[in-house]
Amino acid sequence: MSGVGVIVSDPWLQSQLTQVELRSLNSKFAALKNQREKVTLEDLPPALVKVKSLTSAFKEKEIREILPDLASDYATYDDLDFESFLRIYLILRDKAADKSGGLKHSASFLKANSTTLHTINQSEKGSFVHHINRYLGDDPFLRQFLPLDPDSDGLYELVKDGVLLCKFINIAVPGTIDERAINTKRVLNPWERNENHTLCLNSARAVGCSVVNIGTQDLAEGRPHLVLGLISQLIKIQLLADLSLKKMPQLIELVEDNDDIEEFLRLPPEKVLLKWLNFHLKKGGYKKTVGNFSSDLKDAKAYAFLLNVLAPEHCDPATLNAEDDLERANMVLEHAERMNCKRYLTAEEIVEGSSYLNLAFVAQIFHERNGLSTDGRFSFAEMMTEDIQSCRDERCYRLWINSLGIDSYVNNVFEDVRNGWILLEVLDKVYPGSVNWKHASKPPIKMPFKKVENCNQVVKIGKEMRFSLVNVDGNDIVQGNKKLILGFLWQLMRTHMLQLLKNLRTRTRGKDMSDTEIMSWANRKVKIMGRKSQIESFKDKSLSSGLFFLDLLWAVEPRVVNWNLVTKGEAEDEKRLNATYIVSVARKLGCSVFLLPEDIVDVNQKMMLILTASIMYWSLQQKSSSSSESSSSDTSSTHSTTTTCTSTDASPAPSVTGEDDVSSLNEEVSSLTIEEDNDADILSDVTSVSEEAAIE
Repeated sequence: MSGVGVIVSDPWLQSQLTQVELRSLNSKFAALKNQREKVTLEDLPPALVKVKSLTSAFKEKEIREILPDLASDYATYDDLDFESFLRIYLILRDKAADKSGGLKHSASFLKANSTTLHTINQSEKGSFVHHINRYLGDDPFLRQFLPLDPDSDGLYELVKDGVLLCKFINIAVPGTIDERAINTKRVLNPWERNENHTLCLNSARAVGCSVVNIGTQDLAEGRPHLVLGLISQLIKIQLLADLSLKKMPQLIELVEDNDDIEEFLRLPPEKVLLKWLNFHLKKGGYKKTVGNFSSDLKDAKAYAFLLNVLAPEHCDPATLNAEDDLERANMVLEHAERMNCKRYLTAEEIVEGSSYLNLAFVAQIFHERNGLSTDGRFSFAEMMTEDIQSCRDERCYRLWINSLGIDSYVNNVFEDVRNGWILLEVLDKVYPGSVNWKHASKPPIKMPFKKVENCNQVVKIGKEMRFSLVNVDGNDIVQGNKKLILGFLWQLMRTHMLQLLKNLRTRTRGKDMSDTEIMSWANRKVKIMGRKSQIESFKDKSLSSGLFFLDLLWAVEPRVVNWNLVTKGEAEDEKRLNATYIVSVARKLGCSVFLLPEDIVDVNQKMMLILTASIMYWSLQQKSSSSSESSSSDTSSTHSTTTTCTSTDASPAPSVTGEDDVSSLNEEVSSLTIEEDNDADILSDVTSVSEEAAIE
């Protein structure tokens, strides 16, 4: 099925909404416009209350009370356009998610919602500050600024240079950022701050945060709701990191005899945490089942039972007998402190039912004392070994999918895509209008044939996109064929990247981009700048040293590579250092990449292509943004390219001087080799002339 779908001019708005939502909202907005000349805030409540995701959370009166508060955040609302209408809907959707207690949607704790909050919870802010003080207080650079005062705005000031958030990402997922790539001078210029923020956002995306609605300027301004939203996602990722069988085989103890192990594998981390909580509550004789981190924990009784099971030596018998909820909550916190669980929430916050703080508290208890068996009964989980490369690929595709801003959140690719829904969401995001949603079933899906129908449509669209799917049908995906799933996602990810590149090449008359063309572009870019490294394919073993990618990154933007940090890339540890630096430099430049340093060292052909294509995409974006200035005279550009290349060759080693000239050269050469020529032979001829000028 083909079609363009509903397209909006703002990219992050497009990423926030599925085509189903866009079509529904477009229909409602069009109906409003047909009824009146101008659409105002007052006109919205009757339409918004009928939107499915808001109906169960708000009454029309409540929406009417919320909307006036939005006027200060946006432009005047006396004549709303469609995109303003969408932004208002997104805010209300986030508020609806908060109102539901945070567990209405699968993996909601790791969803994009938290970065779009417009209300500041001071209790949560205080918790974030305490967490940062605890984990970064001894950092060699940041200790001069820490500890922060939870009651001040110091957090918002400190994030403005980007250092704190970059370092906190490494706390959430150790090793994500090569800290050599962070600009850590006490006073940074605007360029250096922007580099840090770009590195931060691309790295946050690479660990599973959704940052589709936040930009570098938002961080530079220290916008409170966006800063707190990003920090909350990072803390949740850190707290829930070990809640999987792969990292903690002891969790197999939570799987009851009548449970399906595959069902357990599909659980998002917060659901696993709830399962762990209820497992111990049942052992302790607690009669209720806790289903959320909010209302079910308000009376603190569940906490009292949990701590009595896990640490009876610290338990005060009076806790279980306390009649007042607030008194019981205080006793619970005292008990937790004796277990070395620092107090990040108050008794009042337990009684109020703060879903985020309660989740953090339960996770903290889990990390301190999980009470699970270590006697070897989890050998089954330990035997669940997977191919290392398959694990890396699964991680890459999972993070890529989550970065697209679809409604669903992927915890495990192999399990989560089996009903077909997530794959349909991805296809709809990559190719708007390709999915026939009338023939799709949304989870939870109880009837197996509905899953097959979804997956059959996935395969059908894949074949229309000319994917290699010989003898493949929807049931193969439903059955969880890992090789097939990885193969399909690779083709989808590759096609998406090639399409992005194709869209930037406005003068190619619709010509598709090829892998060979990407490699040729990279080799030309490096050679024109006077560097010697070249590759023959994306399987070239020389790529393991990292030097080619460092040359390429320097060629597109000399500022980002500090050659004093680069090794020869001969020994394994040298290769690893270079690879780690490459990933961070690429993200610092502005590339959205999800590979690991190991992929470079091992020369993973697929990831080498995507990394090169990502660098090419960034380079072409820069050219596209300045095309109006650089296209005034082809003759002038050619002359400038030739003379500047000649002078650059005089200094074979990278230099920090003349960087602006070199950056301009890159853009002009890109103009010649990528956009100006459509015929491949002509392109090759023009490139040869430029290369000869560069090396003579």
